Amino acid sequence: MTHSAIDPAREGRFILLLGALVAFGPLAIDLYLPALPAIASGLAASAEAVQLSITVFLAGFSLGMLFYGPLSDRYGRRTVMLSGIALFAAASLACMLATAVEQLIVARFVQALGGGAASVLARAVVRDVYTPTEAIRKLSLMAMVTAIAPLLAPLLGSLLLVQFGWRGTFAAVVLWGVLSLLVVWWQLPETLPASQRGQLPLSRAFAIYGSLLVDPVALGLMLAGGMSFAAMFAYITASPFYFIELHGFSPFAYGLLFASNAIGIFAANYVNSRLVKAKGPAVMAGVGSGLGFVGALLLWVAAGVNDALPAVIGGLFVVVSMTGLLGANCVGLLMARYPQNAGAAAALFGASQFGLGMLASAAVSYHHDGSGRPMAWVILATAAASLAGYLLFRRAAR
Repeated sequence: MTHSAIDPAREGRFILLLGALVAFGPLAIDLYLPALPAIASGLAASAEAVQLSITVFLAGFSLGMLFYGPLSDRYGRRTVMLSGIALFAAASLACMLATAVEQLIVARFVQALGGGAASVLARAVVRDVYTPTEAIRKLSLMAMVTAIAPLLAPLLGSLLLVQFGWRGTFAAVVLWGVLSLLVVWWQLPETLPASQRGQLPLSRAFAIYGSLLVDPVALGLMLAGGMSFAAMFAYITASPFYFIELHGFSPFAYGLLFASNAIGIFAANYVNSRLVKAKGPAVMAGVGSGLGFVGALLLWVAAGVNDALPAVIGGLFVVVSMTGLLGANCVGLLMARYPQNAGAAAALFGASQFGLGMLASAAVSYHHDGSGRPMAWVILATAAASLAGYLLFRRAAR
């Protein structure tokens, strides 16, 4: 299947479907954020134990992605994706039925293992179908669709929480998994023909990760995109406590604040889809890492000065929005560098995003001291590392 094989009438639906598949991770996390305090009391668990269900989800998501990339380079995208989505739907049902926090944590891990398939393979499909620069434009358009998930998910989650309790939020995720399975089954053809699949044995296919990790260009791109994502996960983990408990926001008001950040991601991707052809993906990624660091600096200063809320919210908005500029450009550049292993490249990039996100999430939980300072420190550190990764990429690419 090549670019010419998609008629323009179907292309919009195609990008919409792929964007929805990349949204598996954000949706499965953001939908239940407003319910975290309710889950803690419902399962008679501590806030830290329930926060752990975010951390293990990120670990499972990263791990799953690493398996699906090389498997799909070897056996094609469609079968591998369908298997992952089926696992996601089954584990989501287990989350809904959990009666103890330990059961919930295990089910969340398995749910994440399955969800990684949709997220990583949707990106690989784009690389199968489009030229490198066109693929980055399409990845930005997909990310705009994906940004709608964190935009609506906390609001929808808080409404479901009020109507059906915390189990209702997981019921919605089960429904999403089943619907996605049916739509992929009917609408998504195989995009990697047998003639273009890697003929290496699987052990060699997985060994490509080694070459990626010692390539300074690839390493720089993964740090730039992954650390920006980690900053967002520090915010996701710390913000329910910071805004709802510390500053008295209602769950709905928190949902609105969360949505405003998603609008920032949406806008950054829109700007990227318009400018990337003229400016080039490397320049756009540089703008993203530079502005992200400035936003983190503002947040750090504001959190230290009596929690100056308007400046805290402004700094967070800039930091979170810039994930929109970094994600599509960094993964697009990486897949263009490794066209024969696009699945593995997309998988390692996605795994580094969620893996670093997990570490940032764990760091915020570990240093939790009842203030906004741990969130500000972790976000400043990740933004600085993202900028350093970008500089490494530019230097190595020269």
